[in-house]
Amino acid sequence: MIKLLNKNYFNVKLYIWVSFLVLSIIFVLFPQIDITISAPFYNGENFYLKGSLYERFFYNSVKVLLTAFTLASLGIYLYNRIKHKHILNIDTKVIIYIVLVLSIAPGLIVNATLKDHWGRARPAQITQFGGDKEFTPAFILSNQNGHSFSSGHTAAAFSFVGFALLVTRRRKFWMSLAIAYGILVSFARLIAGGHFFSDIVTSFFIVWIVTHLLYKLIFKKDSTI
Repeated sequence: MIKLLNKNYFNVKLYIWVSFLVLSIIFVLFPQIDITISAPFYNGENFYLKGSLYERFFYNSVKVLLTAFTLASLGIYLYNRIKHKHILNIDTKVIIYIVLVLSIAPGLIVNATLKDHWGRARPAQITQFGGDKEFTPAFILSNQNGHSFSSGHTAAAFSFVGFALLVTRRRKFWMSLAIAYGILVSFARLIAGGHFFSDIVTSFFIVWIVTHLLYKLIFKKDSTI
């Protein structure tokens, strides 16, 4: 059974596909899970950790770090092309991969498709937490004009998984670091009432799956993670 779950399907482990499917069903059938997880961070008036140093640091760090990593990659690529070097092996394929990783999962799927059209109200906007909007389950289209499903910041933060896949040495270490950063950013959004747990989980799986699919498509090999 374990051997089967570890098999790759389109460069994604079967246990990832199964986990995403099972969790998605759970979030739809038992939507109160989201309320229960968010409740400890609401004090009866507001989400009291919103605006805290931790929340603001990780909220603002995503754009800064992604911009820095992307510009650094482009800079090294241009230098390699001009000087005929191979620093960090950043070539045209790598740049195409990075652009697609950042634009398809967090950009096209999460932000442009889900967040902008699903309508799910954020935790801080629903009546259970002092707002005036109705709570709706994940994956269910809503008329609340919200932007909760799914989490854009989580998707962007976990996009560092794509950079980690490019590393040839100590890849598991860098992958663990990327995942840890994604978790820290996701927690910052949760405690601020910006997103439900299901929003965060969904964005993680979308990014993980799309990133590994792109890796296989562009580099014609498995990512071995």
